[in-house]
Order: sequence, then structure tokens, then C-alpha cells
Amino acid sequence: MEGLRPTPDRVRETLFNWLQNDIVGARCLDLFAGSGALGLEALSRGAARAVLVEKSPTAAQQLEAHLRTLDCDDAVVVTMDAETFLQRGPGDARYDVVFLDPPFGQGLIARCTALLEDLDWLAPGARIYLESERDLALNKLPPDWNIDRKKTAGQVAYRLATRAA
Repeated sequence: MEGLRPTPDRVRETLFNWLQNDIVGARCLDLFAGSGALGLEALSRGAARAVLVEKSPTAAQQLEAHLRTLDCDDAVVVTMDAETFLQRGPGDARYDVVFLDPPFGQGLIARCTALLEDLDWLAPGARIYLESERDLALNKLPPDWNIDRKKTAGQVAYRLATRAA
């Protein structure tokens, strides 16, 4: 589908190796879900719940079809812009793992990380996956977030942060 930039398989494998002790039973939020690869992988590895946020109606319909095919009741697809979704606030939900892989070059990581923190979307000790263009400096992360792991693959930089408990 045009405009989708799925997380490469080797990056996804590394990410889930990093998360192996955190994913079982986790509540996951997959912002900019696209193909849903990260949220679906989390569910396949034992996550309790996944919310997949995707603004493209076509991509969201494909995600819903995949979930029906898999007979998966542990995920919900929200067809909405990720920033609009975050601005609504989490209600009573707090997330243990967040996948943040927005389109490049639009400043979305800084805006979304601020919303995640300011509107209290995250559980204590939450893990946040950040995927960006290789040369993007992440100097505007919330102060309670620590980058634990980081790697690059081609033109992509990916990092795993932990929010202080």
C-alpha cells in the first residue's frame, strides 16, 4: 500500500528480543499502525491487548480483516490520526508498550511523545519503541524517559526507551 513503510524484519526481530521480558501480558498501543506488523507481533508473543491506530481507512480495513482471519479478540483498530487519538486522552487505559513509528520528516515523534507523557497514557516503567530517520536527534523526549537501546539499519534509527516508574 502506498505510503506504508513497514518495519524491516531484522529490526522487528531485534525489537522483540529487546522486549522479550516485557511483552507477555502487556497492554500495547501501536500508533501509526500501517500494516499492523508491530501490534500483531506483540499479540503473537503474548501481549494481553493491542490498540492499533491507523488513519488510512484502507489500511485500517485490512487490519480489521487480518484480525477477523486470525479470530483475534485481543486487538482493536481505531481509524484516526494518531495525534488526534492521543489528544483525546487515555481514559482509564495505561499502556505498558507503545510502538511509535510515524512517517518521517514531519516532527511527529516529538509531538506524540509529549502527548503520551502529558496526558498520562503510560504505565509506570512503560517501554516506548521509537523509529525514525537515521539523522533525527531525539533531544526533546520527556525528561523521565531514558533511551536504553538504539541501533541503525540503513537510513532508519530505532530506539527503545523506558519511562521512569
